[in-house]
Amino acid sequence: MSDIVSAAVSALSEKLGGDGFDGVAKFEIEGEGSLIIDADGVRAGDDDADVTLSADVDTFQQILAGDLNPTAAFMSGKLSVDGDMGAAMKLASVLA
Repeated sequence: MSDIVSAAVSALSEKLGGDGFDGVAKFEIEGEGSLIIDADGVRAGDDDADVTLSADVDTFQQILAGDLNPTAAFMSGKLSVDGDMGAAMKLASVLA
């Protein structure tokens, strides 16, 4: 697992505050790997998911830092979403 994915797992776990996510979401970080967010929390993995969000490292780090709104990233084409848009919107509210 890359350092980027490890840091993302830690940051997302902190944002969730120990809570899980209702559904299964996958973040694909270009060139680094992917992570899964579900009822059990956050972990590195490439499982099937209800929604998959893909972005480059810079975009993903900006979203995690709170410097880039996930919805704005999607609207500008920096973040792609494949699957359940409702799950993506729920996840965006957690990340904001």
